[in-house]
Amino acid sequence: MERTLMADLIKWKDNPLKKPLILQGVRQCGKTYLVKEFGGQFYNDVLYLKFDYDKGVADFFEADLNPRRIIKDLSLARSKDIKPHQTLIIFDEIQSCEKALTSLKYFCEEAPEYHIIAAGSLLGVAIPKGTSFPVGKVEFLTLYPMNFFEFLLANNSMLAKELKEASLNDGIWERFRSILGTAYRDFQIIGGMPEVVQRWLDTNSIEEVEKIQAQIISSYENDFAKYAQISYFPKLSAIWNAIPSQLAKENRKFIFSQVKKSWRAKDLEDALEWLIRAGLVYKIENIEKPSFPIKAYANHSCFKLYLSDIGLLRKMANLPPIILFDKSDNYKEFKGAMAENFICCELKKIYDDEIYYWTAEGSGRSEIDFIIQDGKYIIPIEVKAGSARRARSLARYIEKYKPEKAVLTSLDEMSKKNLPLYAFWAFKKWICEENVNE
Repeated sequence: MERTLMADLIKWKDNPLKKPLILQGVRQCGKTYLVKEFGGQFYNDVLYLKFDYDKGVADFFEADLNPRRIIKDLSLARSKDIKPHQTLIIFDEIQSCEKALTSLKYFCEEAPEYHIIAAGSLLGVAIPKGTSFPVGKVEFLTLYPMNFFEFLLANNSMLAKELKEASLNDGIWERFRSILGTAYRDFQIIGGMPEVVQRWLDTNSIEEVEKIQAQIISSYENDFAKYAQISYFPKLSAIWNAIPSQLAKENRKFIFSQVKKSWRAKDLEDALEWLIRAGLVYKIENIEKPSFPIKAYANHSCFKLYLSDIGLLRKMANLPPIILFDKSDNYKEFKGAMAENFICCELKKIYDDEIYYWTAEGSGRSEIDFIIQDGKYIIPIEVKAGSARRARSLARYIEKYKPEKAVLTSLDEMSKKNLPLYAFWAFKKWICEENVNE
């Protein structure tokens, strides 16, 4: 399956001033597949080392961290030279070998001719305190679960590539609106975990999809026990399992006391931070004033939590797939939550951080689902799961702040006022294109 991050890996390879690269990302989002595919396409040779599988590999980093000695020993172990600029060296699950992580500093300083990519799922939580992290000596990229464009690329490559090149004014968006809307609802069911998407492509079976989703959820919960402090485990599980029910409320602000009545915010903050650093959960903080820089106006104690994959959210909520195709107002709140979680994941892939939401001051509840800062623009984004008959919060925000750009996203057709949910991956294009058809 094609991943858009491949282009960033190519840029890294072609940069003469490159440093060793750390590829981050939540477990099972496709990091290993991507770096192996990258190596196979763009290098004459690939050396792949997986530290959590072959424990003996760590022995090569025990004597010292001299990069040329390490290269020589690794070459001898595989009976094949590791050639500068020609061999891609992959250190997978590097969090399992802290000395290998530290060695990246010395590869950067003393042997920059060797191309190294280190991949790690839980670098933020699994590295022991006191480990010498190679600050300033490595580059970072983050791989997220597949977004809707990558899902469409896997299902209908020709259409996805045509849309990527098309202007938002192009009639192709309207001609394929029905197909794209169906694909979007499929994506809500399946999500963007590559193994789940592949199982869908192979079987077209929701039952098979849910088997893999259940396995992934179970593996994440096993990580709680493996990598977290013992005291964190019940709190991690409680927060993790509370997210679907808290998103199902009309007011989706996360409330600690609803996780467990006897637990207060200070009891759960460390466990929540673990989930965030593991990449499993996205924390979107509230702002009351959308001014530059928006992060200065964030309320750290008022936030919403979303999961890193919409398919896993649906599975954890035990939501029957047929509900997402129900065009009535039944299950309105959770369908809205699913649409918001979808847009949150799309925005994370575009902006990584700096995503907020807005609530009005004073009486009368108005809320803008997402606020982002893009260059000179502070852009409000209101999300509607179906047709957007009303967008009162966005209208109130526009009246009050008069933003240069504002976007409503729903399943309505493309217009200057609406960027369809299935086209939100083209958000950056939307910012640049001023004349989207009315």
